[in-house]
Amino acid sequence: MRATLIYGAGDIRVENVPDPVLREPTDALVRVLRSCVCGSDLWPYGSKPAAEHGDRIGHEFLGVVEDTGAEVTGLRRGDVVVAPFVWADNTCDFCREGLQTSCRHGGFWGAQDVDGGQGEAVRVPQAEGTLVKLPVGEDSALLPSLLTLSDVFPTGHHCALTAGVGPRTTVTVIGDGAVGLSAVLAARRLGAERIILMGRHKDRTDLGRDFGATDVVEERGEEGVEKVRELTGGDGTHTVLECVGLRPAVETAFGVVRDGGTISRVGAPQYPEVPMDLQVFFRNITLTGGVAPARAYIEELLPDVLDGTVEPGRVFDRTVGMDDVPAGYRAMADRQALKVLIQP
Repeated sequence: MRATLIYGAGDIRVENVPDPVLREPTDALVRVLRSCVCGSDLWPYGSKPAAEHGDRIGHEFLGVVEDTGAEVTGLRRGDVVVAPFVWADNTCDFCREGLQTSCRHGGFWGAQDVDGGQGEAVRVPQAEGTLVKLPVGEDSALLPSLLTLSDVFPTGHHCALTAGVGPRTTVTVIGDGAVGLSAVLAARRLGAERIILMGRHKDRTDLGRDFGATDVVEERGEEGVEKVRELTGGDGTHTVLECVGLRPAVETAFGVVRDGGTISRVGAPQYPEVPMDLQVFFRNITLTGGVAPARAYIEELLPDVLDGTVEPGRVFDRTVGMDDVPAGYRAMADRQALKVLIQP
């Protein structure tokens, strides 16, 4: 089969790799219908040292079950399923607490001998705990939105939920990428009173308005902080959803959060330390967030996707086949595409 491998910064290749086979009785084999490029894939794409052998990459996919191990129940050949961006048994103590990202028997796609998600098929470890069956067919128009349940939509939801977004809450979302737009959608779904989206790409912020943003702030840095405070009577917002992962975004978050407010960060941090000082301490700011346990949220979010209440698949603005995956990476890295959908 064909799959995506990364050999180093800027070096993405699609190559033939061995077909996956069942190795453990808890495995399943899934033929991939849709996968995609994640913003976090761009970090190794921009910085990975060159290597002689490529590594598998990709962690968001949905597909059709082709075979299952002897211990897998509840799944059968022909089921359409979505996989969260980490695999997990969904039965250990951490999983039962809704923290599947810390599963005692789980792991990451593309690590060690586990397939990456950007390929034609995937061996799924701990299949019964990992995969969620979807009540749709292989040709459903909902596949793009259902694919977002693997990562980006639950990540936006996790950001809003951990920040405490609810009715009468004011929110600032920092970042107009796919995660930021998903956070806007999640904040609206949770009933936020006002959602200020900080972003400067009009096509993206227009989508953000469709998703529920009430205001858009294009300015950055101190100018952006002043603009948000101007919109909120000088106070800032109750919650801030930081969806970038860079130090300037975190500094902006502290600048726009209301005293006593909460900052949730889900952007993979690309900075060594959080810029906190006595001024932040005396303002009683809460800092939370972290990697989203997507598996914990899929069943909660699924009904709204199925009935069209939300359309998170609109974050995909380019679709490529396997041969064009390298071009898809370039388009995202060059900000020519918001999020690239892969159709093997």
